[in-house]
Amino acid sequence: MEERGVDVDHSTLNRWVVKYAPLLEKQFRARKRAIGSSWRLDETYVKVRGC
Repeated sequence: MEERGVDVDHSTLNRWVVKYAPLLEKQFRARKRAIGSSWRLDETYVKVRGC
């Protein structure tokens, strides 16, 4: 931020992290896609058992 001419104290950044990290985590978890027990990757078929 300093490169852009914005002077922000490190404690302010820490407060932003404490405040917004839980909100961001909630949003990320809401958009997380479910995965199955098998994945296809580069023409290889891998099946994972026990998951």
